[in-house]
Amino acid sequence: MPMTLKRHKGGFEADAALARLQELARESSDRFAPYAEQARDTATQRLHQARGWTAPRLETAAQRVEDTVAPRVAGLLNQAAQRVEPPKPRRGGRRVPRAVLVLGVAAVGAAAVYGVVRLRRAAQDVTWQENLDQAREQVRETRDQLAAKARDAKARVSGTASDLKADAEEAKDTAAAGGKQAASDLNGRVSK
Repeated sequence: MPMTLKRHKGGFEADAALARLQELARESSDRFAPYAEQARDTATQRLHQARGWTAPRLETAAQRVEDTVAPRVAGLLNQAAQRVEPPKPRRGGRRVPRAVLVLGVAAVGAAAVYGVVRLRRAAQDVTWQENLDQAREQVRETRDQLAAKARDAKARVSGTASDLKADAEEAKDTAAAGGKQAASDLNGRVSK
């Protein structure tokens, strides 16, 4: 018999066995479910009791270790640190008198203050110069604008005056011609 057929027959048997085992597992789980719940509840209760019994004993043990063992260990560690620490270097050479040191620090501080004051004054001068330049520019612009408006107004006024003069002369000529026409019309009526 070929190998492939044997494998197929074995596969069918394995599937059937698997299905039987699954069914058996379902039945067992249904049957043992209440017992499992009861066991879980009991285990939870017993675990809680065990923790309640253990906690005070652990606190007591920690207090005893802290009171008895910890000071000894701390003392030993301090002694070891003192042994391991290198010796402190001695001050060698000449010492600078304190007065000279204080005077040097004061001189450096005074120089720093003088530098800060000079920088502030220079910054203020620059700011004032910028503001002054801006003000001058605004004055120039305003002067130019006013001059342009004055020229425009002058041109309008002179243009208006010459227009008025020409209109007045035209009106005068029209009135004179109209007056002559009216007089001749009247003379013509009177003579008829």
